[in-house]
Amino acid sequence: MSAKANLLIEQGTDFTTSLTVNDSAGVAVNLTGYTGVGQIRKHYSSNTATSIAVSFSADRTTGVVTLTVGRTLTGGMAYGRYVYDVELTDSSNTRSRLVEGIATITPEVTRTAAFITS
Repeated sequence: MSAKANLLIEQGTDFTTSLTVNDSAGVAVNLTGYTGVGQIRKHYSSNTATSIAVSFSADRTTGVVTLTVGRTLTGGMAYGRYVYDVELTDSSNTRSRLVEGIATITPEVTRTAAFITS
């Protein structure tokens, strides 16, 4: 069963967060040989997705996974509520959901692409 966690992402900024994957005894899982993929969508049946980059600690025995969405992607997302999940695939090609939840994009006021006066 996946963990549930809600994300708060600021529109137009670089978002990053790290998670530690533990087994049922609370011991960090060795993530050697794992790959990961994640997506954010406006709703579950949406055809449009924003990718979440999934990376692993250099020492994969620590169980640390980092999720990142760059400012170009967050800047292109309308503010509001989304759904997301992240899945990991182990070396035997077994896929499991690591985490899922609601991703809330908060609106950006500052825009650096153009100088606006009023």
